[in-house]
Amino acid sequence: MKIKKTYSFAFFSSLYITFFSTITLFVLAYFTLDILLNLKYMLLFIAIVFSLTFLITQYRIEKFIYQRIKKIYDSVSILDNSDFNKTSITSDLATLSREVEKFAENKQLQIKNLNQREIYRREFLGNISHELKTPLFTVQGYLLTLADGAMNDKKIGPKYLNRANKGVERLIAIVKDLDLISKLEAADLNLNKQPFNIINLIQDVFELLEMKAKKRNVSLIFNKQYQFPVMVIADVERIEQVLTNLLVNSIKYGKIGGTTIVSVKQNQKGKIVVKIADDGEGIKKEHQARLFERFYRVDQSRSREQGGSGLGLSIVKHIIEAHNEKITLKSEYGIGSEFSFTLEKLEKSKI
Repeated sequence: MKIKKTYSFAFFSSLYITFFSTITLFVLAYFTLDILLNLKYMLLFIAIVFSLTFLITQYRIEKFIYQRIKKIYDSVSILDNSDFNKTSITSDLATLSREVEKFAENKQLQIKNLNQREIYRREFLGNISHELKTPLFTVQGYLLTLADGAMNDKKIGPKYLNRANKGVERLIAIVKDLDLISKLEAADLNLNKQPFNIINLIQDVFELLEMKAKKRNVSLIFNKQYQFPVMVIADVERIEQVLTNLLVNSIKYGKIGGTTIVSVKQNQKGKIVVKIADDGEGIKKEHQARLFERFYRVDQSRSREQGGSGLGLSIVKHIIEAHNEKITLKSEYGIGSEFSFTLEKLEKSKI
């Protein structure tokens, strides 16, 4: 327990009391008792009165202030014990005022964060409801039509079964992505880190997405020819998923007939940085901060027309962070977007 002594107040209070007590004693002794007090006894009287008055005043004031301030601490600490358990109780009102102001600011920040989380929670529930509802109703509609007799139609039956199957596949994809995100957030996903050539992996993803890119006439290229392997240490399957999601987004939302350029370089901290840049329409600033949230879409109608679970970028962010690495976005509306992420470099790798 820390108590800051209020010496100044006690000193002057004692000084006043001693002065008036001495004057009173002198007047009584001289006019009533008709005697003149000895100077030595007068000084002794003054010293005793001043000392006793000072000690009593100081003690009573501190006890009075401490008891009432302790009630404030006890009342406020009910809100969150962690905020005040680390703080010793003080009778200094200025210090108390600063601590209470700091406490109030922290609580306001916490309330703001909670309100923001509540907004995100409502949006997430609304988004996931919409994402699941659309394919569910689609599948239900096709199945009901088939049950009403369309199953016997050789043209309509197989077509509707195929469409219902696509709806089920989309539901499965959403559930799988949500399961993956929950595991990543709970650190329940075991990463199989191993050395591999990131250049070869990017080339493999290029070939995997070749047909998808051709449909929009998008060119997937490197920024230069890499003569030597660039070896990194990571989970190759998860990084392939990261590259696939980012490149698919660049194809979907990039300019028709445009180009997506992938570059690999080493930064000042010795990390390998993979950059994926497109010349699409770009992303407005108000959307960039929330782009990696689950189900967040810049253009709701167009995004759903393009397909996908709406979880791709969220998965990308969680995978990279599970590797203790960083992913960043640079985008200018009307010019294009650039996603970049870091990976651990194998020490003997050349670039």
